[in-house]
Amino acid sequence: MSTQTIKLLIAGALLLHGLGHGGAIAALLYVAYRPDADSGDWTAARSWLFPSLAPATARIVASAFWIVSLVGFVAAAMSFWGVLVPGEMWRQIAVVSSAVSLTGIVLFAGNWPTFNTLAASAMNVAVLVTQLWTHWPAQTMFGK
Repeated sequence: MSTQTIKLLIAGALLLHGLGHGGAIAALLYVAYRPDADSGDWTAARSWLFPSLAPATARIVASAFWIVSLVGFVAAAMSFWGVLVPGEMWRQIAVVSSAVSLTGIVLFAGNWPTFNTLAASAMNVAVLVTQLWTHWPAQTMFGK
């Protein structure tokens, strides 16, 4: 696989994961404003750790996690591609975004479909492992 293909796949995965948080925000709003509509396995935001949060407050808190994650992963993808912040800054942006996303997933566990929760968690863990322990991909891989 060429380095250009690997670079495209990494940037694409970061971007797609970021945009996926936008889907979570949309689901929160859909469930909140159309409570009688069929939303599949998507439910209103409710934190198991803070069960006394009012529904509107829980939605705002969950939305804050997803907005920060969305912006962060999009910024990480753009930085990885060299569009936003050149160099290695994308790593720190991706790590912080993963930590925020994973924290939101844990705090609001059980609110979203299992597949979405597992896929998002796996991506967050993959980013954390590759950036905190292996530092993959190396800058030299792309001729920098």
